[in-house]
Amino acid sequence: MISVAAFRKLALSLPEAVEAPHFELASFRAKGKIFSTLSEKDQRAMVKLTPEQQEMMVGAEPKVFERIPNAWGDKGATWMHLGFADKSTAQSALKAAWNNVSVKPPRAKPAKAKSRG
Repeated sequence: MISVAAFRKLALSLPEAVEAPHFELASFRAKGKIFSTLSEKDQRAMVKLTPEQQEMMVGAEPKVFERIPNAWGDKGATWMHLGFADKSTAQSALKAAWNNVSVKPPRAKPAKAKSRG
């Protein structure tokens, strides 16, 4: 089990991470983008995964991770139940979510125009 305080500390330990309110939740952001939210009342957090990461994590640890049952869940938004998560699992999920919002994917190089002549 990871406590709310320990989860918050892990989230804020990521580079450039800040906490800000998001409706009735705490959100954790990098470069202005939310990578996780925290519901202290429900003892769970949302981590912004890719659908592939979500499938892998839910399959590996179904007590810890749960697909959010809505359109956000279709895009990878995933509940992490803190009562079943250990520090290592929470840290791994947070790092993945942080990477998903803060690291730009490499841009494809434009194709070179063929010269005529």
